Amino acid sequence: MVMTAQKEKASSYLEKLRNIGIIAHIDAGKTTTTERILFYTGMTHRIGNVDEGNTQMDWMVQEQERGITITSAATTCHWGDFQINIIDTPGHVDFTIEVERSLRVLDGAVGVFCGVAGVEPQSETVWRQADKYHVPRIVFINKMDRVGADFDRVVSAISQRLRATPIAVQLPMGSEDQFVGAIDLIDRKALVWGKDESGAQFDTTEIPDNFKDKATAARERMIEALADVDDDFAEVYLAGKEVSRDEIIAALRRACIALKATPVLCGASFRNRGVQPLLDAVIRYLPSPLDVPAIKGIALDASEQVLERKASPKEPMAALAFKFMFDAFVGQLAFVRVYSGELKKGEAYQNVGKNKKEKIGRILKMHANNREDVDSIKAGNIAALVGLKFTTTGDTLSDLEHPILLESISFPAPVISVAIEPKTQADQAALWESLQRLAKEDPSFQVAMNEETGQTLISGMGELHLEIITDRLLREFKVNANVGKPQVSYREAITQSATVDYKHDKVIGGRGQFAQVKLNFEPIERGSGVEFVNKMNGDQIPKAFVPFVERGIRSALDSGPLASNALTDIRVSLLGGSFHEVDSSDLSFQVAASLATREACLKAGPVLLEPVMKIEVVVPEAYLSQVIGDLNARRGKVVGMDERAGNKVIQGEVPLAQMFGYATDLRSFSQGRATFAMEPSHYEAVPANISQQIIGRMTF
Repeated sequence: MVMTAQKEKASSYLEKLRNIGIIAHIDAGKTTTTERILFYTGMTHRIGNVDEGNTQMDWMVQEQERGITITSAATTCHWGDFQINIIDTPGHVDFTIEVERSLRVLDGAVGVFCGVAGVEPQSETVWRQADKYHVPRIVFINKMDRVGADFDRVVSAISQRLRATPIAVQLPMGSEDQFVGAIDLIDRKALVWGKDESGAQFDTTEIPDNFKDKATAARERMIEALADVDDDFAEVYLAGKEVSRDEIIAALRRACIALKATPVLCGASFRNRGVQPLLDAVIRYLPSPLDVPAIKGIALDASEQVLERKASPKEPMAALAFKFMFDAFVGQLAFVRVYSGELKKGEAYQNVGKNKKEKIGRILKMHANNREDVDSIKAGNIAALVGLKFTTTGDTLSDLEHPILLESISFPAPVISVAIEPKTQADQAALWESLQRLAKEDPSFQVAMNEETGQTLISGMGELHLEIITDRLLREFKVNANVGKPQVSYREAITQSATVDYKHDKVIGGRGQFAQVKLNFEPIERGSGVEFVNKMNGDQIPKAFVPFVERGIRSALDSGPLASNALTDIRVSLLGGSFHEVDSSDLSFQVAASLATREACLKAGPVLLEPVMKIEVVVPEAYLSQVIGDLNARRGKVVGMDERAGNKVIQGEVPLAQMFGYATDLRSFSQGRATFAMEPSHYEAVPANISQQIIGRMTF
């Protein structure tokens, strides 16, 4: 009987837990919405505003100065009996890794869209990231009080551009300066916000006569759309029965969790309208840890058996470290999501990937950059750990007796680099230590030493990304440094197939080294990376040496024949070879494969690849021709054009190398009236004439 009561208690807290992220394009209103959530749930006693630089979630100095979110911030609040763990993510493409690793550990998300701009470039990016991790979403169409706001247009764009199935559960009452509230299509009531500026109070009334016909038609569309995606609901609807409120809510929840539909609400966060119904929707439609599939991982033994861990405090402990942050008061913080079991302070756990033991010094519940010490965290929760020595982003912590390796997190490759050096000799050690710490916090930021020039190179996702890094070096770490001009991170590829039969037969230090490998190199689709395939028939090379052949190939591909850039989009097939009973070794096969790779790449028509950005420019029609002409001059191409709120919207692709300083130029010839957003799209071969110039500069 006691066991049953404990099980019910455990299930009860998990049922009433929501782990959600707030995701959107920059300036759609994510942080503003989160600030209202914190106010209405009683976590704060005043409403913070991004424009005033006094929000709880944007706590970094750089965030407050620029009015943007740079790092994802975690907090916990309560709505009724429910606990909501929230991560407010950045909207700028330079910090997309923050969205990636947050979505990896979240159960649900709220996609915030601007009622005027609708689906913007970064909206598409974060939506694809949520698709990748199978994260159920609800949509909040914000800024319905702005000039040009159009609820129906945004819903249509979500359907067309994101290939989603939006189901509107609310209807705005007016728009622009006439936006006064929302119609609840499920309860058939009007939610009207009055003169209370805090938005804490609103009236629930009958639907006004001038909205009744529109609300009736919208409710019918909602029910029909729901019948299309939920079979149980369709049976009731097609039988001609009157569907109840509870049946609609239950069907919407099932469809949302199954990723078949996305409930859509509306509001105006800055004017404190529509946030309380959004909180209700988070509870109603987004999953608890019990509603999502059990987390899967791999056993460490030779079987590599797929294991599962259910969301239960009674299961063996398994957690994923998804973010690191340096805190001036407590040192390094490791944010973890506990998927199963209970993680306790003072206990030792295994870092499964690195095969190291980690002892937990402190466990902190975080509210942005504020902390609360706790003794343990149970399955389903998110917290920060202090005292980890070996763990990095994407590592698994598990019970010592029941190890499991969870899927890690993939990180985008940097597209831009700059050289950095200390201003004084005294800053040398501090600079290197600070850069290493920042690289541990942010896996999309990389630090490397150029062996030929002796320069320290830092690489990131864009100019703003590296600007923030250098600003933090000065302010947080008190390190003075000189930073060079941005350089594009090029890649290299091959354009034709080449086969090499290479024999390595040397005597080093009195001992022979022998290895022979036959390799075929062929180009594959852009964005595929490097593939290695063992196509040997028989045992020309013992299986034990094959991993070292692959290691030698991948090592050589890190430095291409044109300008020492990494080679990509290549399939390498091991066709055969030979070995010597005495003189063959791991090293000899690694060396043979490396030298064979260098020889083959020279024969295979190497080309230089450059990062190409997807760009969207919003511009008044009067400046349209200048913008298009400028993009063409930058080797860009226009791939589409649209209209939004009286402005022209240009979609295009343009090489990153041509876009430094674009913000200033665009502002200049549009009199400050045009805006743009840009994100990495793909790598593309550089035209031959330009390629020679670039290679000349890079090898000089």
